[in-house]
Amino acid sequence: MPIEEAWRFFSSPHHLNEITPDFFHIDILSPVPENIYGGLMIHYAMKAVFGIPMAWLSEISHCDEPDRFVYEQRVGPFKFWSHEVRLTEQDNGVVLEDIVFYAMPFSWFGQLLNKAIIARKLEEIFDVRRDYLSARWKIEN
Repeated sequence: MPIEEAWRFFSSPHHLNEITPDFFHIDILSPVPENIYGGLMIHYAMKAVFGIPMAWLSEISHCDEPDRFVYEQRVGPFKFWSHEVRLTEQDNGVVLEDIVFYAMPFSWFGQLLNKAIIARKLEEIFDVRRDYLSARWKIEN
């Protein structure tokens, strides 16, 4: 697909429930414009672990259309969360990269929780995303 089409799809938070597992349900609570921009704040309610509802406020901290955007948690369950979505046009389409940095709260307990549950759930989220995209656009992994 052309990079512009990929940008429209991946930069819209309205597609998040399509590209994530059922256990990770997201409701967007704030209005979101058609085109994202640096500084945009998006308020979500999500159920990510054990169906426990949690609030999440993210900011689009960087937006370089159509190449990349970064959203960072401002309020949410992590001590720190940054997710960069990078799109690179190549001869046969577009390469999508998800680059995630996060830190757990609660010191040693947060690290234990990460090893026992969170890291695996995050891997599952991105595995489902990869499989969905492969099936939808018939792409190679």
